[in-house]
Amino acid sequence: MATSTPTATPWWERITRALRHGPAAYAFLSIYTVTATFLLLTNPRTSLSTDIVFILFLLLILVVYRSAVSIVFKLAVAALALGLILPYFGTLNPFYIDVATQAGIFAVLALGLNIVVGFAGLLDLGFVAFFAVGAYLWGIFSTPQIGEIFSGATPVPPEWFFGFLILGLLVGGLTGVLLGLPVLRLRGDYLAIVTLGFGEVIRVLALNLDKPLNITNGSQGLQNITRPSLFFAPLLHSLGVTLDDNQLYQQYFYFLVLGVLLLAVLVISRLKDSRIGRAWEAIREDETAAIAMGIPLVRMKLLAFASGASFAGLMGVIFASKQLFINPPTFDLIRSISILSMVILGGMGNIPGVILGAVLVTLLNLQILPRVATVLRGLQQAGVPIPKQFDPTQYQRLLFGLLLILMMIFRPEGILPSERRREELRTSNDPSVPDDIERPKPQLDEPEVDIQP
Repeated sequence: MATSTPTATPWWERITRALRHGPAAYAFLSIYTVTATFLLLTNPRTSLSTDIVFILFLLLILVVYRSAVSIVFKLAVAALALGLILPYFGTLNPFYIDVATQAGIFAVLALGLNIVVGFAGLLDLGFVAFFAVGAYLWGIFSTPQIGEIFSGATPVPPEWFFGFLILGLLVGGLTGVLLGLPVLRLRGDYLAIVTLGFGEVIRVLALNLDKPLNITNGSQGLQNITRPSLFFAPLLHSLGVTLDDNQLYQQYFYFLVLGVLLLAVLVISRLKDSRIGRAWEAIREDETAAIAMGIPLVRMKLLAFASGASFAGLMGVIFASKQLFINPPTFDLIRSISILSMVILGGMGNIPGVILGAVLVTLLNLQILPRVATVLRGLQQAGVPIPKQFDPTQYQRLLFGLLLILMMIFRPEGILPSERRREELRTSNDPSVPDDIERPKPQLDEPEVDIQP
């Protein structure tokens, strides 16, 4: 049996290991938090340098997660960063608090899709349909559009918003069950094609349900969607907080999305560690073996579709009330592909990885690519020979495709993969596998013959 000789630990690994454990980790996190906060609050203008500092500030949450410090210290740093520093910075520059809110919305969507794709192994390319159902649910009932459906009906008051959050969750789950029923016997590519068609059916229905009865207002979409009431505004004004309604709504939706995200993480993590989560993983690995072990295949698949779709329906209600306008192109196939890329990029089956993938893709969409395009246009005006046709925002899907290709080549398990996913993708010729592990010997074409003397 071959024995492997011990190799020296790389210097970078030794440094990062020291910064994740012991007193050095506490000191590093404290210095990182103070430095990132100072740079962020002293650069409130919208610029490329502020974008870089904003990204470094968000990376603080990842560094805290990866550090081996006490859970109390982790929660304190995360609460300080997300609950105090970032909202205060949002009052100085509303753009960045809106980016953080959008990242939170897509993080919840990616977590919902991760239940279907990452846990149960069911490839869903029409996930945005459940998002659209929740958005149109609140959009129709909170605007005069409801009068086009029921004569004399008036929009629901803003106080009904939280009731529609629960209703959106239930309707989204019901829609997920309706999708799951016809596709229970499908797998792989066939399942992907059917779910893709379901997503397109919902979009086309939203586009054409303006006649003979005007339900969705067709291609014109729904405008002036009602926002929830600012019930906390008098209390803040009595405390001396002087913010206008737009700033209050930005803070409102930020904390609302943050609360839903934390709730989603808690619920999904509990589901993952439960008998239901283990049943989903068994179905993902081998459906035949799962059935032989007594797992109810139909029930578990429907539960996976319903669980993931319920989060999408809930976020659809929040998205519609935040954006004030929705139309069918908002929920096209590209949006489903974008959410799926968040799951793949971050690491299928791993909750922190999926959140990281959602934040990265959202920052790339809303912040990094538009900022690079602005810088390039400035260089063009300054006389730098850059072709006018080169605009990163026009090649957004190309860059996403290249990013996914590079991920599949160099890190197919994702940035933060789950342990099971990492082990699945390890091959027998992986150089990281020790040489002293016995591997199965190849079978000979002819059996060996034991010759007796």
